[in-house]
Amino acid sequence: MTTQNKINCLVVDDEPLAAKLLTRHIDQFSQLNLVAICGNALEAFDILQKESVDLLFLDIQMPGIDGLRFARSLQHSPSIIFTTAYRDYAVESYELDVVDYLLKPITIDRFLKSITKYLGRTNNEQANKYPGEITTNSEASFMYVNTNRKFVKIRFDEVLYVESLKDYVSIHLPNQRILTKEKISEFEQKSPPHFLRIHRSYIVNTDKITAYTMHDVEIQGKEIPIGVSYKKEAVKFLRKNGTR
Repeated sequence: MTTQNKINCLVVDDEPLAAKLLTRHIDQFSQLNLVAICGNALEAFDILQKESVDLLFLDIQMPGIDGLRFARSLQHSPSIIFTTAYRDYAVESYELDVVDYLLKPITIDRFLKSITKYLGRTNNEQANKYPGEITTNSEASFMYVNTNRKFVKIRFDEVLYVESLKDYVSIHLPNQRILTKEKISEFEQKSPPHFLRIHRSYIVNTDKITAYTMHDVEIQGKEIPIGVSYKKEAVKFLRKNGTR
């Protein structure tokens, strides 16, 4: 990553509306930096000679050189996410070891999955290069949540606890709360192993627990109840792993 640790992106698409939609998605991520929008492969090639690009959003069916031929022609290619209205090229595209294959029209949720996939791949590659220096996405160091029409990066090591509010969860950080439309069970699946479900309405970061009893845990002076159906597993976990 170059521009102040941002991910430099290049959009290559001859359809203005499709390019505009991708641009709108990219703008919602503070980590992403749009370098340029190109209408064909030759324009993109010129940009790649001048600019540092980390991630290429590449349409397949374009006039002149199509996306597949262009991808094969690149000797030092950035990571590629294909964007297309056609399913027919999926197998061929994956032979090029691309990050993802997005079908138009591209929704923000599907776009988010692609970015998460890219980050996981990139972090794992860096971790193999510099073992022990980088926390990989497989270790669940962060996630993005949708709040107020933008995706916000949440670092798991900053989360105190998570509270369920029907179809929403409230993520409690040291100095703020972030509300996102998501079920607590969905958050639980994404969270790292030291996050513990202790109640139907609460998940806690066990690293933040300062005290606990058979009935509750304490985080920054707040007592969070342990549900009856969660008590056995919760107390067993706390006794075995301790808290920091």
